[in-house]
Amino acid sequence: MATTRRPMRADARRNYERLLAVARTAFAEQGTEASLEDIARTADVGIGTLYRHFPTRRALLEAVLQDGIGTLDARGRELLESSSPQEALVTWLRHLMVHTNTYRGLAATLMSSIGDPGSELYVSCETLGTHSARLLAAAQRAGAIRPDVTAADLVKLVNAIAWAGEHCEGDADRLLGLVLDGLRTRDGRR
Repeated sequence: MATTRRPMRADARRNYERLLAVARTAFAEQGTEASLEDIARTADVGIGTLYRHFPTRRALLEAVLQDGIGTLDARGRELLESSSPQEALVTWLRHLMVHTNTYRGLAATLMSSIGDPGSELYVSCETLGTHSARLLAAAQRAGAIRPDVTAADLVKLVNAIAWAGEHCEGDADRLLGLVLDGLRTRDGRR
């Protein structure tokens, strides 16, 4: 039997929106491991209210990331129509890297959610993985990317570059370029 979710009361909606706004700021300033107690306190609600809306840290993170995931989803659909599959894939990977660098700690969190269907972030990871797979397949059909590369490889590489960017000085875009050079077919086509 399907359950219908009732609309939130006005005060619950305000608390939800305030928690999201405070969490965005906290994650931007402190990373994805920001204190949930501090988020609740700053939002002027109790920790129980935070957990009622967001039962886990990942549920809160998923809600905070939804706008970005929606934008990436639309961009992925748009890129599938590109006349240059290789450029579409490169553009997608750059967008994916920017998204992964939104908050310190996000790369590691996403990596641990990719293969975990129980994670609140799993559906978002699957959406991004689907676009990665489709764009990769198009680039491979065009002969631009080695046939032995998988979408999972690409996602892991982008997350690794994002993680390195969090922990080391350097140019993430340069690192992505180096990786892409290694993924191109051996005949040197660009």
